[in-house]
Amino acid sequence: MSRAFDAIVIGAGQAGPALAGRLSAAGQTVAVIERKFLGGTCVNTGCMPTKTLVASARAAHVARRAADYGVVLQGDIAVDMPKVRARAHTVTMNARKGLETWIGGMKGCELIRGQATFIGPHEVEVNGERLTAPKIFINVGGRAVVPDFPGVHDVEWLNNTSILELERLPRHLVVVGGSYIGLEFAQMYRRFGAAVTVVEKGPRLVSREDPEVSEAIREILEGEGITVRTGAECISFKPHADGIEVGVDCKSGDPTVVGSDVLLAVGRQPNTADLGLEAAGIATDARGYIQVDDQLRTTAEGVWALGDCNGKGAFTHTSWNDYEIVAANLLDDDPRRVSDRIETYALYIDPPLGRCGMTETAARAAGHKVRIGTRPMSRVGRATERGETQGFMKVVVDADTDAILGAAILGIEGDEAIHTVLDTMAAKQPYTTLMRTMHIHPTVSELIPTVLGELK
Repeated sequence: MSRAFDAIVIGAGQAGPALAGRLSAAGQTVAVIERKFLGGTCVNTGCMPTKTLVASARAAHVARRAADYGVVLQGDIAVDMPKVRARAHTVTMNARKGLETWIGGMKGCELIRGQATFIGPHEVEVNGERLTAPKIFINVGGRAVVPDFPGVHDVEWLNNTSILELERLPRHLVVVGGSYIGLEFAQMYRRFGAAVTVVEKGPRLVSREDPEVSEAIREILEGEGITVRTGAECISFKPHADGIEVGVDCKSGDPTVVGSDVLLAVGRQPNTADLGLEAAGIATDARGYIQVDDQLRTTAEGVWALGDCNGKGAFTHTSWNDYEIVAANLLDDDPRRVSDRIETYALYIDPPLGRCGMTETAARAAGHKVRIGTRPMSRVGRATERGETQGFMKVVVDADTDAILGAAILGIEGDEAIHTVLDTMAAKQPYTTLMRTMHIHPTVSELIPTVLGELK
């Protein structure tokens, strides 16, 4: 015995519920299968709780700087970690409950709790029941990688999920991994009051960025008292009387660092190993990501993969765009494609890094002849007025076509200002269009046309 639906959605992250809503509104019957929490990474262990924590950490940081603004506070600045954690948990729970209400109100849609496993091209099993549908959409997300470092199984470590449950302040947090997730937690916990060391195997932080961006990020973090150890080729772990001893470097500097707690932030992997994909003829790559085409179709007819599990992006906005692409193709006769979108993302340290398009390094490697515009945030009126002048702007332009190839804004409101550049790129306009546009003063965005007027 089995039950038939018009569509099955496996996983209720960012893309899944929205797609279920479009399909049910079109009169189709839909089964949404979720084995744990609605909302996926963003709601439960990603954007929403972490950016709530970032906001609390920033409040503590600004309070400590109050005298710089002529504001006098009495006594020491203290952080109530149980309250900080409760605030983030509340944000998550409200979003999760909102999703449950939304899905529950979809006509013809049924939410099923449990693990889905493919037993055929158009058939899955969940809780001992078989469900069939001509269209199946996989939106199962990803989780933190645990590398096989020597001794990693001999100590207790935290990842981006378990650290959200902390209601105490680590005495010394050692963050293994100097990229986006690790650096956000590193600055956050330093501002809460912990000693923090970042251990990165590579020669510099956030290695996908241009070298000067990496160096500026390092300066910001070190300026707040965070110790950064790059070139850590001998990462290992063993118990210590004071916590955990982390092996760092075999060549120079102190060979180990002892922390009370260790956060592993060295990458993500897709949640695809237990789906029985082979039974449906769904191919994956060597890392377990589901192989999809430009419209997110898998190698199995009638099966699509959306979100982090397809390797086409690791962000909430890429997952949401995946939903838009699939819905447009299936329901709107609009042939949208993954290759149409421009890569864009942010690093939410404070000040944030907003990025879009290609780095200068990538542009040159691709054969572009480039012109570069830069400006330190110390020459941006908004930054000076706010007393936050760290970082800089950088725009990369194709010297032959005048097309903007990419940009980085590391500085106050950089995650918002970057959209001015992104939108110009999406409109396929030359840099001169943006350069000649009048912006509001005083803002961060108003300096982008100035930067474009000084290309070199």
